[in-house]
This record gives sequence, C-alpha cells and structure tokens, in this order.
Amino acid sequence: MLPAVARAIGEIRCTFEGCGVEVEEDGSGGAFVIVTGIRLGCPYVQTEVWIGFQITFQYPYADVYPHFTNADLARQNGAGLGEGFGSGSFRGQPAMQISRRSNRLNPQTDTAALKLLKVVRWMKSRS
Repeated sequence: MLPAVARAIGEIRCTFEGCGVEVEEDGSGGAFVIVTGIRLGCPYVQTEVWIGFQITFQYPYADVYPHFTNADLARQNGAGLGEGFGSGSFRGQPAMQISRRSNRLNPQTDTAALKLLKVVRWMKSRS
C-alpha cells in the first residue's frame, strides 16, 4: 500500500472515530475500504449503514469514486431513492452505488475522509 493511501486510511479512522474501518490492499498500491456503523437515520429506514469504496494508487490525484452502501437501503416513506443511487455490487456483494463525482478535484484539500463526509451529508439531505 502506498504511503498516501495509508495516510488517507488513518485520516478516515480519525474522522470516523467510533465506526469500524475494514481495509484490504488491492494489490496495486491502493486499498478497498469499508466503514461500518455510519449513523444515517431519517429519511432512511436504516439507522446505521456501511459505506465502501476503493482508494486507488493514483490517490490523491484521482477521485475516490464511486461509493457503495447497503443493498437494502430504503426510504422511510417508501419512495424511491432518486438520482445518484443505483443497484450495483461491491467486492462481489450486492450493494447500492452512490454516484457523487468530484468535478473539480483538488488533491491538496479533497481527501478520502472529506469525500466520505460529503457523501454522508448528501445522503442525509435527501429528504
């Protein structure tokens, strides 16, 4: 695992203190990451979810995209999830893909932890 990827994982552990962080090297200098126990709640049925993603060897010059979460993610009101969500798989398991690309990536400030925070904030704002 490249040093920049290892630092990114350390930052995720600090930023999401209290959540589980599972890491598996991808064999190319990057890593697959799953953060468990992310508190979500309203507008979703699930109170906690996992979010997974790959930090590639190009990090920090490549966007951390896409993110994945529980395949059974559902809204409390029964409505569809809407734009930005789609069925997919992560690491061979069914998952809901979350499409939130960073259009103006700044490798100095747009960290993997910040991107995950933005994804969680966006998910919570989907009322």
